[in-house]
Amino acid sequence: CAFIYGRDGHLEKFTREMQDRLVKNVIEPMACDGLRTISIAYRDFVPGKAEINQVHCEGEPNWEDEENIVANLTCLAIVGIEDPVRPEVPDAIRKCQKAGITVRMVTGDNINTARSIAFKCGIIKPSDDFLILEGKEFNRRIRDAQGEVQQHLLDKVWPKLRVLARSSPTDKYTLVKGMIDSKATVSREVVAVTGDGTNDGPALKKADVGFAMGIAGTDVAKEASDIILTDDNFSSIVKAVMWGRNVYDSIAKFLQFQLTVNVVAVIVAFIGACAVQDSPLKAVQMLWVNLIMDTLASLALATELPTPDLLLRKPYGRTKPLISRTMMKNILGQAVYQLTVIFMLLFV
Repeated sequence: CAFIYGRDGHLEKFTREMQDRLVKNVIEPMACDGLRTISIAYRDFVPGKAEINQVHCEGEPNWEDEENIVANLTCLAIVGIEDPVRPEVPDAIRKCQKAGITVRMVTGDNINTARSIAFKCGIIKPSDDFLILEGKEFNRRIRDAQGEVQQHLLDKVWPKLRVLARSSPTDKYTLVKGMIDSKATVSREVVAVTGDGTNDGPALKKADVGFAMGIAGTDVAKEASDIILTDDNFSSIVKAVMWGRNVYDSIAKFLQFQLTVNVVAVIVAFIGACAVQDSPLKAVQMLWVNLIMDTLASLALATELPTPDLLLRKPYGRTKPLISRTMMKNILGQAVYQLTVIFMLLFV
């Protein structure tokens, strides 16, 4: 903009000093409150005598000449638009944090706007040790003199990074790839990414789990993702985590039950055959054992619904064995107890 209306309503030159003052006193405070600022400006094309802020034009202006069209505009106002945080998002992020999930925000918004939204959502807290960067600074920190991304430099940034503002889709992909390839932690990070635009496709595809928006998402984003959120709601991700942990726990419970029954059945059949020259368990009895062990156990253990308590613990590590030490103790304890009772009935 080259012109602006002053306090008295008269047209004035919009000097650099006035622009800087407007940014400092109006735009930055709006951004810190989480508002996206838009300037409203105009330019008149008149056929007759033109004023200082007008353009003389006998015919139709050349609308294709964008550079000339938007030059020397007259600023009318600065408008702040708020994109309010959904009421359920702060609670969903709090549940993610309790479940051991770190939430990071990658956005194209101004850094002050991004910081304000992150505080409102609970992504960052004043007491936390966090890092907020713009895309330009992020690239400066992770790239060498030749412009190549260096993993050891990225490993110094991403653990504390919570908000990446003024970023491009390439920055998002670089962050996702760097976290997956990182050796900074004992076990590799499991990275989930949300996105709705065509440019989010590479990051969604690279992530371990890609969440695409079902309503606002493009076809490219949906095809690149693993899960589509039909309601475009962040809280649905929490439900997905809860169901995923429930499936894992149900498999572990079913496996523990199966191994306990199998260990007892095999030992009873073997020792019984060696001691009395005949298996204590007949064929029909083994069929009944399998009927209970397979059918009823699967119905009881594999159909259990998830509970919110699943989100109160940290996630299992990628290298954690399916049969944990606690499960092994339970299997051996139950097997010893059942074998003791069965052998007492057989030999006492």
